Amino acid sequence: MHQVTKLHYHRQSKILDVHFDDGLCASFSPEFLRVLSPSAEVRGHGKPRLVSHKKQVAISQILAVGLYAAKIVFDDGHNSGIYSWPYLRELHQNREALWQDYLNRLAAANSNREASLNIKQL
Repeated sequence: MHQVTKLHYHRQSKILDVHFDDGLCASFSPEFLRVLSPSAEVRGHGKPRLVSHKKQVAISQILAVGLYAAKIVFDDGHNSGIYSWPYLRELHQNREALWQDYLNRLAAANSNREASLNIKQL
């Protein structure tokens, strides 16, 4: 199992870089991590729940969970996903297929990635 040596969230670009001990650096958007959260809320009990309207979500906090995972807290209040190092590696390795599957499920549900409520501040 490859260990994560560093997690670096770039607040402006909204990208999380995950550095592994073999030199691999995987980069993830908060939206990708949020819609593929390993939490029971998203994964369900046998049938994954489709999470939509998360294009603008951001990461508000990252907490270490021992030496094997990180808990990612999102600004939409979701905070129950524990991202193990193997799960993050799997997300990186299967990124394209997972994202395409997500987009296909959104289309089939007649949903989208955009925020469900447009808020404009003056």
